[in-house]
Amino acid sequence: MTPACPLHQDCAEAGFMANTKATVELRKRGRFRIQNDTFVVLRSNGTKVGSLKEMTMDGLSFHYIGREEPLAESAELSIFSPNNDFYLFTVPCKITSDLKLYKKHPSPITMRRCGVQFGKLTDLQASEIEYFLQNYTTGEA
Repeated sequence: MTPACPLHQDCAEAGFMANTKATVELRKRGRFRIQNDTFVVLRSNGTKVGSLKEMTMDGLSFHYIGREEPLAESAELSIFSPNNDFYLFTVPCKITSDLKLYKKHPSPITMRRCGVQFGKLTDLQASEIEYFLQNYTTGEA
């Protein structure tokens, strides 16, 4: 049996388990859970669209439906809320992880969790991320 995802409580709460052996915690800052539906569009080898789960000033993680692809050296992402009250476009980033999440019960849908580290941010992008963390999160995960 695959061990429960050691870093992400929301994976377990959603009934998912990560296919990972041991994960080393490399974060320098606390993670914040997202309050409401917020979406991420990641462009690298292809395009991934998913639901934002956690975020810091250094990066984020999101769930998406898809298959494993080679990790790209560089990528860019956009973050937006469904009611368009927040959006941030063209944020440089690097994919740091892309894990398959296993449902406790068999499912034909493959869910994945993608971890992303932000690249060099402009002052405006950093300010927008800080604003998002203050206004769209429920506190530390």
